[in-house]
Amino acid sequence: MEPILLTFPDQFETERLVIRAPKPEDWQPLYKAMQDSINELKPWLPFARQEQTESDVKKTTKEAYLNFLAREDLRFHAFDKESGEFIISSGLHRINWEVRKFEIGYWIDTKHSGKGYVTELVKGLTAFAFRELDANRVEIRCDTKNGKSKAVAERAGYELEGILRNDDREDNGELRDTCVFAVIEDPETN
Repeated sequence: MEPILLTFPDQFETERLVIRAPKPEDWQPLYKAMQDSINELKPWLPFARQEQTESDVKKTTKEAYLNFLAREDLRFHAFDKESGEFIISSGLHRINWEVRKFEIGYWIDTKHSGKGYVTELVKGLTAFAFRELDANRVEIRCDTKNGKSKAVAERAGYELEGILRNDDREDNGELRDTCVFAVIEDPETN
């Protein structure tokens, strides 16, 4: 199977969000959201622990666009339906097309935290993966200390399958554990 030949929509909507494939010009709202949210992102996301210049974000946004077209990684950007404001960077990552397995990752512009947007996005992206990509498995992995991310997985209908002990290492050398949540059928249709 050649994933690059797969056709599926590059945009869909949930109640409050327009969720679409990245565009190179998205770098500007992403850069601003990263800068505004850096303190909340640093504990959980490796990219946030390094300085992100405008040039870096331009490059990674263009790479995300190209990777989406090649079906190697499916980043999505979520915008408020009414205002058009950027809210979340997410996607289906660590793709295994043979198994049809995907991992959802996400980060939110801090000013939009606590309003249910991430759970809404995860539910929408999960349904998209099962409906459009014929997923057999969708995962969310997060640090065991990341209570907000664990709560999102649970609210979205994911089941904790296990904890990978000593799965990652912090910059300071501390070993960290990873929760593995998964669904094997779209919770919205069951």
